[in-house]
Amino acid sequence: MPSSASRLAIAGIAGVVLAASAVVPAVAATPHTVAPVSAVPSLAAKKAATTSAKERKRVDSVKTPKLGWYKCYDTAECATVRLPLDYDKPKGATTEVAVLRVKARDQKRKIGSLFLNPGGPGGSGTSIALNAPLFLSDSVLDRFDIVGVDPRGIANSENVRCFKSTKDQTQAYAGLNVAFPYGKAEEKAYIKSAKAVAKACSTTGKKIAGAMSTAEVVRDMDVLRRAVGDKKLTYLGFSYGTAIGQYYANMFPDRFRALVVDGVIDPVSWTGTSKTKNQIQDERMHSADGAYKALREILKRCDKAGEKYCSFAAGDPVKNFETIAQKLRAKPLVITDEFGTYTITYADFVGGILGSLYDTYAGDVVADLSSQLWTLLAAPAATGADKAVAKKAVIERIKEARNRKPGRDFPYYNDFEAFSGVMCTDGLHPKDANSWPAATAKADKRAPYFGRAWAWGSVQCARNSWTVRDEDAYTGPFNRRSAAPVLVVGSYWDPATNYQEAVSSAKLLPNSRLLSSTNWGHTAYGTSACATTAIDNYLLKATLPAKGKVCQGDIQPFTEPLVSPDKPEEMSTMRADQSKQLPPVADLIPASVLNGTR
Repeated sequence: MPSSASRLAIAGIAGVVLAASAVVPAVAATPHTVAPVSAVPSLAAKKAATTSAKERKRVDSVKTPKLGWYKCYDTAECATVRLPLDYDKPKGATTEVAVLRVKARDQKRKIGSLFLNPGGPGGSGTSIALNAPLFLSDSVLDRFDIVGVDPRGIANSENVRCFKSTKDQTQAYAGLNVAFPYGKAEEKAYIKSAKAVAKACSTTGKKIAGAMSTAEVVRDMDVLRRAVGDKKLTYLGFSYGTAIGQYYANMFPDRFRALVVDGVIDPVSWTGTSKTKNQIQDERMHSADGAYKALREILKRCDKAGEKYCSFAAGDPVKNFETIAQKLRAKPLVITDEFGTYTITYADFVGGILGSLYDTYAGDVVADLSSQLWTLLAAPAATGADKAVAKKAVIERIKEARNRKPGRDFPYYNDFEAFSGVMCTDGLHPKDANSWPAATAKADKRAPYFGRAWAWGSVQCARNSWTVRDEDAYTGPFNRRSAAPVLVVGSYWDPATNYQEAVSSAKLLPNSRLLSSTNWGHTAYGTSACATTAIDNYLLKATLPAKGKVCQGDIQPFTEPLVSPDKPEEMSTMRADQSKQLPPVADLIPASVLNGTR
């Protein structure tokens, strides 16, 4: 295993270039008194739950570690720490966990530390913390040390590694190189590879894979909260990071001062229950339903906006989209240029559309891709020149995507194993991987196009295949009343974490407040001044948004005329604040030639 310092340095080099070049100078904040969040009277009047004696014994038995901070990436400090592999054995085996912080700009007025997690599972906490100056508001950067932790098994922490070599891994993964399998041959190959991954992680990778549950990550975070000197946790989690936040709120309900979850997973859906244990996970979470709802809304708005505003508006966008799908189900599209041949399958198409829905400009991106493929496949009046333009645009998209997602050969990348190590250890899943074809076909009827895409993502977790367990995984309750409120943030058109998951999570937590947003893409922070300010105010001042608050996303599809090729200066609607980027949320983009992931 490489040294801690070298692992952190290698993984973060790209991020530091961005962070160093885009940090906005600090703006002096107006002094104010920081109110304790528990003082909000409307939510904290009833008696709050406390950390259980069992959890207190587990985490408090671990001596507060001394973090040996060292300068890294010019703008940050790094450290590694060894934490118990099993918190029931605090003096037993350990695993190495990587931590990074960007110190508050105004140390004299510092509130404390703000822990971040980008989701995944498998996203790097150290990476999102390093890039915090790119997306967090200056007021937050002024008042908090920004802390990121790579969850055990992931990124710069000691990795879960299920195969002995890259060669073994590559051979096992052979059937997984599609957005989802379509047809019996692909399904057979996909299941074979999924079983191979499950077996490897349950044997060779067992040490870490069996200790990667979200509960262990939360216990690590509570110990690290003490290590950075905070009496109570302040936390902002995106996507799967919302599960981490809600686990913390229920396991340690009296140990946080402010906790925000954005792009929400309902933890009951995530883990499953005795009644739902034989359901594929997405049958509980309905991510596919959220993606389909977003697609339908885009196509309906496109039709209403017309050809002046939407590139896919000619005819009936809903019917034309299905025609594209039907043609690709029957036969892949093959296009060529002087550099090679590009094959687009039905799964590539669906994966590309799903990847596009993660974008705040989802409407324009989905419409443009659909229009290009319609021209190449089915447009009755398309001329040779029209097809040449469409082909060039599709090939450029593929090349650009490949440049963003460089090929991986010799290095051992454990992304899928890290994702699976959490999901399979946390949740209940059907017994037999061979039951997935029928179940995913059913899912596609419930949520057309995306049912299969989301449902196949958990086949490696079939209980008869993935046999390693974490006996200390937390399975609830998830409805404990915390001392401080939880701010739950959901976006109407989120293609990954269905808005209804935010609604149900807020109902689960007695001391919570739901903030809704109409933005497109995955998660709300940075998509409007309304959403960003509401989250910032809660983190900084303990001020919750009004009950029932709905923020309007800055970017809405088809509200501006299409950009003319001869007038590139024309721009569609943009986010109000262009000085900041969006958070680098760890998106689960499907394997697709259109996403650069296949």
